[in-house]
Amino acid sequence: MKNIKEILKERILVLDGAMGTMIQRHSLTEEDFRGERFKDHTCSVKGNNDLLSITRPDIIKSIHAEYFEAGADIAETNSFGGTWVAQDDYELASAVYDINYQSAKIAKEVAEEFTKKTPNKPRFVAGSMGPTTKLASMSPDVNDPGFRNISFEELVDAFSEQARGLIDGGADLLLVETITDTLNAKAALFAINQVQEEKGTDLPIMISGTITDASGRTLSGQNTEAFVISVEHSKPLTIGLNCALGAEALRPYLKIIKEQSAGLVSAHPNAGLPNEMGEYDETPEFMAEQIKTFLEEGLVNIVGGCCGTTPEHIKAIAEMAAKYPPNV
Repeated sequence: MKNIKEILKERILVLDGAMGTMIQRHSLTEEDFRGERFKDHTCSVKGNNDLLSITRPDIIKSIHAEYFEAGADIAETNSFGGTWVAQDDYELASAVYDINYQSAKIAKEVAEEFTKKTPNKPRFVAGSMGPTTKLASMSPDVNDPGFRNISFEELVDAFSEQARGLIDGGADLLLVETITDTLNAKAALFAINQVQEEKGTDLPIMISGTITDASGRTLSGQNTEAFVISVEHSKPLTIGLNCALGAEALRPYLKIIKEQSAGLVSAHPNAGLPNEMGEYDETPEFMAEQIKTFLEEGLVNIVGGCCGTTPEHIKAIAEMAAKYPPNV
């Protein structure tokens, strides 16, 4: 089977859509999140989507299958909050390795099922590594700007444990995504490098930042050009953007990445901005038309969806992407 780098020379690849959006469709209860293993846990775990890889793997498996059926080439693991930093909110730091291992294992099983059905369209698993709930370069206390509630070393420890679980579970690549603070991302990249050396692996890395407003800056204040310069030392497979804004709003910043980066470019935007009810209004057809401009201008090599996107969105995006040649 060809590896992902070879396939990217042949066509534009499609990343899946929002895991959280699909989980919400199931209207799960506290008991669903707890399962048998955590039935006596001391605090509420409802809303801890990553935990479902252990307690409701059937649901996570079905979501991956829906996205592959829709045309996705790459599935993101259900591990966005799979660090002890994020899991501390639920007093579940001890479950972190299992969350990541099971998340990768489930996604890999489904990917292999679909690859077996259509060997000419192999499916891949991207180990999702989110930004955590703490920032290394910003103070959470406006009255004490020098204060930090987490250190670089602690983040390296957290991301290392996550990377081990994802690699052991069968991830084909690692996706450091929704980056709001580049120092956090640097900790993740450092951790990945250490773990890969330790394990003797060489999985490709995708890096995806998040800009929070029309200024084109991350939450920690870095502009897009500086973001690229800060992370491309890790020689990633792709550098791109996801979340926060809709497709059209990302376009000028994807142009900057395309101009500044030596590698390939990815984008998985939201289905627009959330409305007053917290829902996303962009239809699959509308979003595909927005992404069409990325394809016409040769800005992206991998494209998919973030918050508010569904298999219907991914189907429309995949059909659009199939009409355009790869940008290599």
